[in-house]
Parts: sequence; structure tokens; C-alpha cells
Amino acid sequence: MNNRFLKTTMADNHDHGPDDGHSELGEMEIRVRALQSVLTQKGYIDPTALDVLIDTYQTQVGPRNGARVVARSWVDPQFRDWLLRDATPAIASLGYSGRQGEHMVAVENSAERHNLVVCTLCSCYPWPVLGLPPVWYKSAPYRSRAVKDPRGVLADFGVHLPESTEIRVWDSTAEVRYLVIPQRPAGTGHLSEAELAALVTRDAMIGTRLVEAPALERPA
Repeated sequence: MNNRFLKTTMADNHDHGPDDGHSELGEMEIRVRALQSVLTQKGYIDPTALDVLIDTYQTQVGPRNGARVVARSWVDPQFRDWLLRDATPAIASLGYSGRQGEHMVAVENSAERHNLVVCTLCSCYPWPVLGLPPVWYKSAPYRSRAVKDPRGVLADFGVHLPESTEIRVWDSTAEVRYLVIPQRPAGTGHLSEAELAALVTRDAMIGTRLVEAPALERPA
């Protein structure tokens, strides 16, 4: 399979301005927008309410929630042990639960093992902690290659791990959904829990990225 699929789907998932040269829409997106326009004109859809709903899942009920779970596990050993032992109630204790997050399992990255999550059948995804799934997560190339060639997929995302690091792939299903607890980057011992959470990205909690320490500020 062509490795370019990740570059293509990731590029398609970015927000583009009107003058950035990426205004061409795919056939499905054109159909969706046309249907949305018709339903809006007939009064079935309130565009403002729709925008609020999307923003809620993308920024509030989304990756920020999972990032807070990860940060808490980094600073609280007892919570970390609970999270790895029984993720669903541990996550719920922070207020993140509900549909698509009823049966959660947390898997922890280490120097010896790296975890990667995929849904091989469709796009099962833990909405309460990660929000809406990215376009590439739902693509057929990712779903197949993540199982057959996980190291190659990680390389496509810019993650190059030592050959000695085991890569374990977890298949998310309607019954069980996974949250990757990435390694805490070195040099972050002075950061607060909130500052740590700000470092954690959605992709790191899927396993396709690493969490990086913040760049040191240069003196003026």
C-alpha cells in the first residue's frame, strides 16, 4: 500500500482558510454540505447549534479530557495504578464518561513497549476522552496497515522507535475502547498537572505520536 495515504488524509483533516489553495472539496463533502444547506433552509437544522455541538466534541468533550486523564496519571501514582487496572471508573472519577466510553482500557507506553490503537472493522473510538475520530483513523489504509506494518505506519507519522521496542497493536471494538498513556517526556518534573495536560495531543493518546517536552525559552 502507498505510504502517501497518511500525508493525504492528515492534510485533509486540517482546517484551511479560503485562500490557502485547498478549497477543492471531495464528492462526499459536497453532498454533505448540500444536504446541510437544504435542511437549514427548511428549518430542520440550526447552524449555530450544530457548530456548538461540533466544537463541544472537538475541543471540550474531546482530546482535552483525555489529556487531563494522562496528566493525572503522570502526577498521581495511585490514580495511575487505578487507571491501568480499571480504566472506566478511574476515567469517570474525573467526570469523563458516557456513550462510546462505557468500557475503557488504558495501555501505557514505556521504553520497552509502544502501544498503537486501531479499529480494524470501522471506527470505534472513545469519544468521551478523545472527541471525534480524525479522518485518517477511519481510513481503510490505516485500519489495514496498522495491523500489518505498525512500525511503518508510525514512521509515516514521524515516530521512529528503536528496533528493541515492542509495538503492540490494540483493536478497538464496540465492546472495548483503548486509551494510550504516552510516556512523560524528560525534563518536565517542574510542570504542573495543567501544564502537562497541555503537552498531550490526541494522536499521542492513539499512539501515533510521542509527547514532547516544551521548548526552552531563550533569554531576551
